[in-house]
Amino acid sequence: MENQKQILTGHRPTGPRHIGHLVGTLNYWKQLQETHRCFFLIADLHVLTTDYSRTGQIQQHIIEMVADWIAVGIDPQKSTILLQSAIPEHALLCTLLSMLVTVSRLQRVPTYKEQVAQLNLKPSLGLLTYPVLQAADILLYRAHYVPVGEDQLPHLEVTRELARRFNQLFGNTFPEPQALLSDQPRLPGIDNRTMHTSYGNAIFLRDSADTTRQKVMQMYTDPTRIRATDPGHVENNPVFVYLDVFSADRAEVEDFKKRYRAGKVGDVEVKARLAEILNDVLAPIRQKRSELMANHDQIQEIIRTGTEIARKEAHLTMSQVKEAMGLLSR
Repeated sequence: MENQKQILTGHRPTGPRHIGHLVGTLNYWKQLQETHRCFFLIADLHVLTTDYSRTGQIQQHIIEMVADWIAVGIDPQKSTILLQSAIPEHALLCTLLSMLVTVSRLQRVPTYKEQVAQLNLKPSLGLLTYPVLQAADILLYRAHYVPVGEDQLPHLEVTRELARRFNQLFGNTFPEPQALLSDQPRLPGIDNRTMHTSYGNAIFLRDSADTTRQKVMQMYTDPTRIRATDPGHVENNPVFVYLDVFSADRAEVEDFKKRYRAGKVGDVEVKARLAEILNDVLAPIRQKRSELMANHDQIQEIIRTGTEIARKEAHLTMSQVKEAMGLLSR
């Protein structure tokens, strides 16, 4: 275990996970835990950067999210699942790192500017310093790698800059973490926008077989196709994006594409088959998730155990940080 490279990644507990999370991150995490020492962060403090006035659902969202993680194969015996707010060192290291970065640098982070514009926010200091807290999350566990989407690369660059700056000023303390980019595509929602819980366009891991089928049958396809006999486009068509990702039968998918382009198969038939494929994939996840949700105490114990392991690691890092900076460590 000591020779394994360390990874820190996580999700904000904003509700149950959907199939976009399954494809985009969770399947990748499941692979990484076999070769790396993984810390999976329940980033509840990060929720407050935009939803600080709506905190009543956070605890239920944590339970739902962790149940989803474990149901898809995140193994608490192989990885550490930790609760951010239960480890004060996250906030302390964020404060210390904030001394090493300028306001103007944080204002240039693309996701900050996008969120302010898209959500029409009056940004809080917490939103501005989101990348600094994220850096603290990563550096606290001396992570060598961080699995991220391309949109998070600017945040990781802030982390790397802060690690470099700290090391220059106070001695070599932190590794400069490298990005691990998944090669999996980002799934569109059923309306062809980005899949997002708040858009109402997601297929959740917890959805029943009937609900999954209903959502698939509502999916956006080719808007230029009026009748089933019209030639259709498979490029950028969410139904075929999903088939490419979830179907193990490549010959069947290619046959569907050929017939769709020729106007020899309708949307209903293709969607019905996609629903069957998705339900086959999701059935064991739903079963495991149902068992977990019937026993909240088991989920809470997993979180407590992982958080205690992480707390020891965080305490060790902060002792070294304080010593390097000339601060009292007791």
